[in-house]
Amino acid sequence: MFLEVKDLKKVYKRQRAVDGIDFSLKEGEIFGLLGPNGAGKSTTISMIAGLIKPTDGDIIVEGRSILKSPKEIKRMMGLVPQEIALYPTLSARENLKFWGRMYGMDSIRLKERIDEVLRILGLTERADHRIDTYSGGMKRRINIGAALLHQPKLLIMDEPTVGIDPQSRKHILDMVLDLNRQGMTILYTSHYMEEVEYLCHRVAIMDRGSIIASGTKEELKAMVGNAHKVVVEADNFRQYMVDTLRVLEGVQQVMVEKQSITILVKDGRKRLADIIKVFNDDGCKVNSVSIKEPDLEGVFLHLTGRALRN
Repeated sequence: MFLEVKDLKKVYKRQRAVDGIDFSLKEGEIFGLLGPNGAGKSTTISMIAGLIKPTDGDIIVEGRSILKSPKEIKRMMGLVPQEIALYPTLSARENLKFWGRMYGMDSIRLKERIDEVLRILGLTERADHRIDTYSGGMKRRINIGAALLHQPKLLIMDEPTVGIDPQSRKHILDMVLDLNRQGMTILYTSHYMEEVEYLCHRVAIMDRGSIIASGTKEELKAMVGNAHKVVVEADNFRQYMVDTLRVLEGVQQVMVEKQSITILVKDGRKRLADIIKVFNDDGCKVNSVSIKEPDLEGVFLHLTGRALRN
């Protein structure tokens, strides 16, 4: 294995931010850490990148422990943090030059790599504009570019599309796929199920500091069998109706969020009439109904009884 995380723990006073997790990455794959905010993903990333020391456990990269050989292993990694790590009054080129020097790159090679990275990012024409004139999506792209300068073997990306428009998001996701096709190994964290579905070869689902499931997307979806997500938008829904829905045949989980009720149910199409009858019998006005095939969000709901983005 290229990267192995072994019984990794991080405890802050009495809070277990990461509680003994294990997973591994093969060279050349995109591995996803999927979970809601506060699941422990960023803490895990920070330990792997050598930014914080684990309370217990180890991280092995190409057979070497990051605890024993931190400098050598850090040179192999590029970290894209969740927060924008750029100087707003400097241009994109100046920011990349700064980070390249931090990596210890010589000036000739750095100049070549800055031009290459700007082409990869699609920002050559804006290279000499100040960062504070950039859109959120463009800042995110330069944030990624800083981690690519030294051509890392492992790219670690912590929620790299938070708060950007759909077009910029699509650009970043496609760029991640291109980097992977060129041979880069990528560890990608997100609370967006659709991003992980689109990018990742294998996925570990995190919740409250633990990994609650891992495998390929197909293996994870198989955990819910032939269950569907039935999403009902309704007015006047009453909380006691949750118990009525839960006793229906085939229902595994019910989750309520404002006027949206999500029901994880086996053979959803067959059970739809029974579900709608519960709403009609209690005088609820049903505004819309949708049935969705099993997905990773359904897996999370099945395992925890909660929505992924709560």
